[in-house]
Amino acid sequence: MKTISESRCYGGTQGVYCHSSAATGCDMTFGLYLPPEAENEAVPLVWYLSGLTCTHENAMVKAGAQKWAAQEGVALVFPDTSPRGEGVPDDPSNYALGQGAGFYVNATEDPWAANFRMWDYITEDLPRVLFSAFPLDEGRQSIMGHSMGGHGALTIAMSFPGRFRSVSAFAPITHPTASDWGRKQLLAYLGPDEAKWAPHDSVLLMRKRGFDGPMLIDQGASDQFLEALKPEALAEAMMARRQQGIFRMQQGYDHSYFFVSTFMEEHMAFHANALYA
Repeated sequence: MKTISESRCYGGTQGVYCHSSAATGCDMTFGLYLPPEAENEAVPLVWYLSGLTCTHENAMVKAGAQKWAAQEGVALVFPDTSPRGEGVPDDPSNYALGQGAGFYVNATEDPWAANFRMWDYITEDLPRVLFSAFPLDEGRQSIMGHSMGGHGALTIAMSFPGRFRSVSAFAPITHPTASDWGRKQLLAYLGPDEAKWAPHDSVLLMRKRGFDGPMLIDQGASDQFLEALKPEALAEAMMARRQQGIFRMQQGYDHSYFFVSTFMEEHMAFHANALYA
């Protein structure tokens, strides 16, 4: 693992690191914020999964999360959203496919299958690096995300019972098997068998098994992508399952990081409450 940078931040350290990934077959970059407490003990970890077109840097710079992570005494990891680099396939004509648009799945179709294994990267590869190299408490993890990253956070949380104590999302892609933000990507990455798509749809997972902890979903009511996100489908599925959780429509807010940063304090407090329970 290579250290790209480390900067003092709210008494802790905001680092950026690069490592060779077996899952994606290329070098991957991630950001990690460690609060002041990490100098003396292992601290809980919150995962933040970013959305389409983002790298590790977007939320790290724009979300304002470090202040609240320092206040709550938790670490924050900001993974990249896809494999990158020379030889990694891409679709420059479509921002919603290829580099920057990994959709947190393990691709099985060419040309994506060799590198686009973001599910394994987030659930197996990067955790090995984090828990071996940094003072993090593997037994206390939570996960959150925005848009495509909200989709990833919800599907991963529901697929690994017991791993995450809480999950939250900002404007998640909730029902990709029924959305233009999903069907095209799932077809490209996973092929035409829609049975293979179902494990990557949070609405279907909520109907099937739900999440074994508290959930917090924030959706901007003025989000320009509401039709693609389908928040009402997730809200209905949560109600039908009687899922422990909160679903909020935030009037006047759109899909941007202005929205995310506005409610980041509440999301960090929500996760800290679960992690320190």
